[in-house]
Amino acid sequence: MPKLEGKDHTASMLREGYQFLRNRRRGLHSNVFETHLLGEQVICLSGAKEAELFYDTDKFIRKGAAPKRVQQTLLGEKGVQTLDGEAHCVRKEAFMSLMGPEQIQQLKEMAAGQWERKLRDWEQQGEVNLYEEAQELLLRLACQWAGVPLKEKEIKEKQEAIVQLFETPATLGYTHWKGKKAREEMEEWIGGLIKSVRKGDLIPFEGTAMHVFSFHRDEKGKLLSEKIAAVEVLNIVRPIVAIAIYIAFTGHALIQHPEEAKKLSSGKEKDLQDFVQEVRRLYPFFPFNAARVKENFKWEGYEFKKGTLTILDFYGTNHDPKLWNNPEVFNPSRFAEEPITPYNLIPQGGGDYIQNHRCAGEWVTLEVMKVSLDYLANRMTFEVPAQDLSYSLVDIPSIPKSEVILKHVKRKN
Repeated sequence: MPKLEGKDHTASMLREGYQFLRNRRRGLHSNVFETHLLGEQVICLSGAKEAELFYDTDKFIRKGAAPKRVQQTLLGEKGVQTLDGEAHCVRKEAFMSLMGPEQIQQLKEMAAGQWERKLRDWEQQGEVNLYEEAQELLLRLACQWAGVPLKEKEIKEKQEAIVQLFETPATLGYTHWKGKKAREEMEEWIGGLIKSVRKGDLIPFEGTAMHVFSFHRDEKGKLLSEKIAAVEVLNIVRPIVAIAIYIAFTGHALIQHPEEAKKLSSGKEKDLQDFVQEVRRLYPFFPFNAARVKENFKWEGYEFKKGTLTILDFYGTNHDPKLWNNPEVFNPSRFAEEPITPYNLIPQGGGDYIQNHRCAGEWVTLEVMKVSLDYLANRMTFEVPAQDLSYSLVDIPSIPKSEVILKHVKRKN
C-alpha cells in the first residue's frame, strides 16, 4: 500500500482542508494509501469502489472512529453515528421512521411556510445575509418539524449555539471550546424537554423526533437516557440547520450560473432535483468520514489490519474525474448521462440508509433544498451587490466569504 513519508500529517491536513486527501491521492497515483494523522496510522480511501468497501459492515465498524473533538461538538457522544450491528440498526430505524411520505410532505409544507415568512420580512429590508437568514429559517423549521418547542425570545441564542456545533469541529483553542460549550448547553436544553415529555408535562405529536426519541428503546429494550435521547433529537435539528451552508451555496450557484438559473423557471421537479444534486456534488460540505477495520482482511492486494483508522474522502469522491466528466464544472444536466449510485455521490455518506451509515437526513436535505431553490429562483427577485463570493477549500466548513448578500428582495409577480 502506498505510504506518505513523514511522521504525522495532521498539520498538513489543517492547512489544506478539503484538498489534503485529494492532493495526496494524486501525488501517489492511488485511491488507497497510508498516512499518520493525530498520532496514529490511517488508511485513506477515495472513489466509488472504495466507498462501497468502506460501507461494508463485515469489514468496518464505527466504534472508536470519530475523533473526540468531533463528538464533543458535531455529533454528540453515544449517538447513532458511533454504533454498529444490531444497536445501530435499531437506532437507525427510529430515525428512518421520521422519513415517511407524510412526514416529508409535512416538512416541505412547513419549509414553504418559513420561506413565505422570510420573504415578507426581506421585502421590508434593504439588504439580507442569506447564510445567516437561512440559519434562523431552518432552526424554526427544524424545531417545528421535530416537535421541539422554541420560544421567540430563545431563537437568537439557540441559533448561535447550534451553528457552533457544525462550524467548530475542525477548529482549535477557544473556538473549539465554544463549540464544546454549545453542545453541552443544547443537550441540557433538549434533555430537559425530554424529561418533561416523559413526565407528561409536554406532549409532542406522535411521529416527531421529540416523541420518537423520548420513548425509543435500544436493542436491549432499555429506554434511552435523557442525554442520549437529547443527542439524537439534536441529530435531527442540527443537520437541518446546517443546510444553511448548502442554501448559501445554492444562492452562489444561482448568481454565478444565471444560464442554469433560467432553466428552473418551469419549476419542474427534475430540474430542481438536478440543480440541488449538483450543488451537493460540487460545493464542499463534510470532508470525510471515519471507521475502523473490524478484522484483518485483504482487498485488491492491500492489507487492512484490525483496528486501523480508515477515512473515506467525500469531497474527493464527488470530484473524481473517473466518476464525473469535468468535475470542477457546475453542470446540473450531467445526471442525464452520469447516473447517481449509492457510492459515487456521497456528500452525506454512502451505502444503504439502514444497514450503513448514510445520513438518515439526506432526504430532508434534498427536499428542503428544493423548496429553498424554488423560492430563490422562481418566487423572488433580488439584486446582487459587490461582494466577495469566493470560498476557501481550507476552511472546514467552507462558506462563501461574503455569506451571500442580497439587496432589494421582492416577491416575483
